Amino acid sequence: MGDEYLGENPKFGYWRDTHLRVTGTAVSSIQQRLLTDWNAAAAPADRVRWREGYFVEPAEAPGRVALQIAASGPDSEWERIKFGYIKMIDSAQRSVWIQSPYFMPDFAVLDALKIAARSGLDVRLMIPDKPDHLLVYPATLSYADELAQAGARISIYRNGFLHAKTVLVDHEMGSVGTANMDYRSFRLNFEVNAFFYDADLGARLRDIYLDDLTLCTPFDRTTAFGNRYLWAIKESTSRLVSPLL
Repeated sequence: MGDEYLGENPKFGYWRDTHLRVTGTAVSSIQQRLLTDWNAAAAPADRVRWREGYFVEPAEAPGRVALQIAASGPDSEWERIKFGYIKMIDSAQRSVWIQSPYFMPDFAVLDALKIAARSGLDVRLMIPDKPDHLLVYPATLSYADELAQAGARISIYRNGFLHAKTVLVDHEMGSVGTANMDYRSFRLNFEVNAFFYDADLGARLRDIYLDDLTLCTPFDRTTAFGNRYLWAIKESTSRLVSPLL
């Protein structure tokens, strides 16, 4: 946690994020991940053991939103969240809308998005207009430009720092969680995402995206990159080390 998340850091200003409040049986999956992460980080004497009270069946009737909790990290054999992204992108029929503060996908995800864009789908990416890490933003702009060349629409959020990590497919399924579109989130960081399958929730996230779009400007590579000689150095360096960022 930090002051910047409250919009109190003048460098970033307004902090734009997206969260879900989850109730019902899906909470048990989040609870399980919490306990697993706790035990991975805690000293042996501080680790918790299973207790029935940690997993209480909800008293209310089950909800109507189909929800899957996917977690991945250095303790996972499979890159579950990345696989979920690829599955959704490959199954898209009309649109793929993404918000991410960092966009440094590996070849599998980037190729899936390029194929979707080249196939005529409405592929959109929204990224912030300022960096919070020195080398991350040049890499994000570089990968965004590559996706734009495939036909995707790239928007630059101008109302503070965009920290939302959402994927919306066909306005009826998608993902909200902690994972960024980058190597670290796919392979190295402990991350957890909620994958949903619900047209009403999809419509709400669509409307949020469209509201945010009014605070964006279209990506323009000339404006974004500035001095082409200096940019070439930044781009080459940032892309070289992007798997570590």
